[in-house]
Amino acid sequence: MPPLPGTHLADDVRRFVLACSVALAFALAVTLGQPQPPTFKTEANYVRVDVYPTAGGKPVLDLRQDEFEVFEDGALQKIDAFEHVTIRPAGPQETRHEPNTVAESRAMLENPRARVFVLFLDVFHVEQVSSRSIRKPLVETLDHLIGADDLIGVMTPEMSATDVAFARKTTTIQGILDRYWWGERDRLNPVDPVESQYMFCYPGQGSSVSAVAQEMIDRRREKLTLDAMEDLVVFLRGIREERKAILAITDGWRLFRPNDALLHNTENGMPEAPPVGFDPRTGKLSGRSTANPGAVSKSDCDRDRMSLASIDDWEEFRRIVNEANRANASFYPVDPRGLAVFDEPIGPKVPPPLSVDAARLRSRLDSLRTLAEGTDGVAIVNSNDIAGGLKRVVDDLTSYYLLGYYTSGKLDGKFHSITVKVKRSGVQVRARRGYLAPTAAELTARAGGAAPAAGGPPDAAAAEARAVEAAVGSLAGTARELPVRLQATAGWKTGAAAGVWAVGELAASEDWKAGGDIDVMLTSGSGGATLATAHERIDAGAHSFLARLAPSEPLAPGEYVVRIRGRGANPSAIAVNETVRLSLAPSPDSTGAILIRHGPSTGNKDVPTADARFRRSDQIRAEVPAPVSGPFTARLLDRVGKLLTVPVAAAEREDPDGSQWRTAQLALSPLAAGDYVIEIRASAPAGNGRSTRDSRTLVPFRVVQ
Repeated sequence: MPPLPGTHLADDVRRFVLACSVALAFALAVTLGQPQPPTFKTEANYVRVDVYPTAGGKPVLDLRQDEFEVFEDGALQKIDAFEHVTIRPAGPQETRHEPNTVAESRAMLENPRARVFVLFLDVFHVEQVSSRSIRKPLVETLDHLIGADDLIGVMTPEMSATDVAFARKTTTIQGILDRYWWGERDRLNPVDPVESQYMFCYPGQGSSVSAVAQEMIDRRREKLTLDAMEDLVVFLRGIREERKAILAITDGWRLFRPNDALLHNTENGMPEAPPVGFDPRTGKLSGRSTANPGAVSKSDCDRDRMSLASIDDWEEFRRIVNEANRANASFYPVDPRGLAVFDEPIGPKVPPPLSVDAARLRSRLDSLRTLAEGTDGVAIVNSNDIAGGLKRVVDDLTSYYLLGYYTSGKLDGKFHSITVKVKRSGVQVRARRGYLAPTAAELTARAGGAAPAAGGPPDAAAAEARAVEAAVGSLAGTARELPVRLQATAGWKTGAAAGVWAVGELAASEDWKAGGDIDVMLTSGSGGATLATAHERIDAGAHSFLARLAPSEPLAPGEYVVRIRGRGANPSAIAVNETVRLSLAPSPDSTGAILIRHGPSTGNKDVPTADARFRRSDQIRAEVPAPVSGPFTARLLDRVGKLLTVPVAAAEREDPDGSQWRTAQLALSPLAAGDYVIEIRASAPAGNGRSTRDSRTLVPFRVVQ
């Protein structure tokens, strides 16, 4: 994939993540003579609870174990372990020990006595001046807040939660905050090509932005932010049980509801169908304007407009609060504007009526208060004393108690509520609100075994969830830049013949700038006998190829190998070689999918790709070989298998060689950076000509910008 243009805050955040991962060697300091803390177990039915008791806003430091009561689903539990943890300053930055490897970082995260923080910089909903003014109190707070064993990561809505790395030093975060006016809410000229596209499709009067384009931009930004927050809390749920604190720097959100006026807008003309014409550059039919093949498509804008008009951010916001409680994650939102009088930033845009502006401001502040109250956090809003508010956060998190108990509940995969009470009067208690119990099948899967249910069929939902997890896990290697990527797909054509297709993608380099040649071979998995070959010419400026391998003899189900070797036209080019193993499943099942990229980076042409990373300005199409026709569904799932309301266009086609394809296509503009899965599901004959069975293909991909 070509490098992303420009320098952006998210790029520096990712560099910070990398720096944290390879910083100082990790050392474990144990003070001799001190009593060892109690051991907190990790059995499936053992639950850890971190409790934050306060009186008059100050931590209570002298509570005893017999003063606590823990209830699960209303039933009193016996406390098995008890510890009071007091956080002390970490000392100078140079004395803070960093993780040296990912494994060490994960081990640190699992330490129940270490606190975990995430600094969430909501770049879409913070003004530039506010992003600068919050720097000093925020840096001072982090210096006082982060203890010797604590870990902190930083995230923006443009990042995937899996890109967040945790460290103990705060100097790099301070450097980012010092160098950037990172807020983009009041930026006059959009840097996002999708936002520019909306302004082009729905122009305003003169240099002003039309109401349609502005609402689409606002809705898309809010959607991206909420998607990233939900991705974050789901990720945090998987790294540890104990409380995670999220410092969210944001002006808040309007929480858009479905808008029929935007959905049926005809101010800028009726929705257009994609144009069909002859592209003289390629000699093929094109879905772009024949007068200007590279022009912005109004049909793309109309599709995004209808999708954005249908979103319900209030429902997603409620889901985030619930997910945060399941993840034991508390939000500490901070409005960097201080005491805000108007919601709309001062600028060239025509401000809304005062009543409308006041209602929007209330909505934003209410969203921050609701997020904090619903997750046991503290909201710092409507106050010019931001430093004082952040001090409350420090005081709130400097002392806590760790309790452990063996649950009397069932391992049923359900959410179990937790209530903690203190017998001493005048003490307010905040603790995790519950936990999501694993199922017996999930426990077996974690241990690496099968997942049978006692006396019954396997848990289908758990099996599907594990399949999504495995699909997303295959994206782990996409972050590395490689000289060549290779993907192979296999399936059955009409007449019980099998086909194999190989897609390769070459890194942008001088070696291939002028093009080159690639040889592709299909060999048997055991003896290495060559079964089919193909030769592909890479044109100058191109980076990928799609090769169809046609064996002279029919293929049987089994293991095969696809090999490529090639060299760029540059005389000094280094030869490339790559191999990928391929399993041909019995008919009618297929293996893998072909990915097609379409967007500004491809000159608005359909280009096969072996790189599963996509920009939000791209469209993605997944093509799965299918030897039977009939109804099927295509939909988009998030990284944990939850259905997303982003429309996916499903279609079928047949090629001249007899291969049939199920395709699924969607625009990525509504999505936040993160990992996603396209699910293609259909009913296929079971083999006896009468009964059918479901087939399910999962196609993972990653949105990077």
